[in-house]
Amino acid sequence: MPQIRTSAPRTPRASSTGALARCVEPIPAEEFLAEYWEERPLVRLRDGDVSFDDLLSEADVERLVTSGELRHPAFRVVKAGEKLRLGDYSTDIPWRPSAFRGVADAERVAAAFADGATIVVQGLHHWWRPLSVFCRALEADLGEPAQANAYYTPRGSQGLPVHHDTHDVFVLQVAGEKRWLVYEPAWELPLKDQRYSEAEHGSAGEVVKDVTLRAGDTLYLPRGWLHEAVTSESDSLHLTIGVNVYTWSDALRGALRELASEVDVRRSVPADGSGGRELLDLLAERLEPDEVVRRKARRLVHGRRPILDGQLRQLRALERLTLDSEVVRRPEVLYFLEDGVDGGRVRLSFAGRSLTFPSRARDEVEALAEADEPVAPRDLPGSLDEAGRIVLVRRLVREGYLRLVDVE
Repeated sequence: MPQIRTSAPRTPRASSTGALARCVEPIPAEEFLAEYWEERPLVRLRDGDVSFDDLLSEADVERLVTSGELRHPAFRVVKAGEKLRLGDYSTDIPWRPSAFRGVADAERVAAAFADGATIVVQGLHHWWRPLSVFCRALEADLGEPAQANAYYTPRGSQGLPVHHDTHDVFVLQVAGEKRWLVYEPAWELPLKDQRYSEAEHGSAGEVVKDVTLRAGDTLYLPRGWLHEAVTSESDSLHLTIGVNVYTWSDALRGALRELASEVDVRRSVPADGSGGRELLDLLAERLEPDEVVRRKARRLVHGRRPILDGQLRQLRALERLTLDSEVVRRPEVLYFLEDGVDGGRVRLSFAGRSLTFPSRARDEVEALAEADEPVAPRDLPGSLDEAGRIVLVRRLVREGYLRLVDVE
């Protein structure tokens, strides 16, 4: 089995305080994880001393909507009590060989907003750089995948009815204000297919938190806590940062998938159903802590898209790479380093890919993998010759793991 050299993916924090701290301060992140995470809601009111405009502003949303840049599924329009179809607020723009489909129709989106509908900007962690970077920093803090949506709701309106999320949520109020009503969970820590239904579970019951968030305030909701939100006399823009945790259900499924390599698991079940207990030892081996950590970390890093600012210039600059050219790990990279794989090789996993290197390059790979500070190929530890060091660094720059420091 591979030796786990890094027990969890790492990346520098997004700022001096960290993404998680920004969501929960002034409570220390450690206290939040010990007392609130997966347990109970947390409200942080900042009296206007904090701003999230750097992540996404009202002006950003209006520009996106009115410029024609938004295309479904990067946005949708919703209104509590009504079913709005995509065709009600989008259009297709003719083009050869194929049309641009699901483009935001600025006039109809604006009319729907004026009529009380909420504009939802979705998947921002994929394509809006400030939130891509923020979510990556939060993933480094939590070791779990994060996603970002924005909700722009006109005054006196409601976008969604009472519901729960099947992921943990940090609500960051960007502009205006919004009143949140929070109810006890219908499901405790629900899985993805465990949805709330009033017909099945009954009404939401009594409110346990009634709070109005204003710009700079935050709310944390563990998955399963029922909630709804309405605006007051001002328009509201808030971000929801969802965290899709790796549960023991995921760990069990991952272990069972690996058990498919065992012939005893592939045998037919006998008529009397005997033999299951003997397989528990095989399952237990795959639920050892190191094995669970390995699967969790690999799932996280393999699910992350690369953030490749300036990569075209980086590739061009490789023509001038020398032993004295300084490189550093890209700050948004989450990585997982394993030693002893495939007969003693080193495997570096990041951004949806895995690179395997021969054992003789182990020292150089480890030094570059953990390069928080600039380093030149000449100064790397290890026994690779000069040509080998250049080849290694060039590959890691091409793959988007490293960047050359002095490239504008």
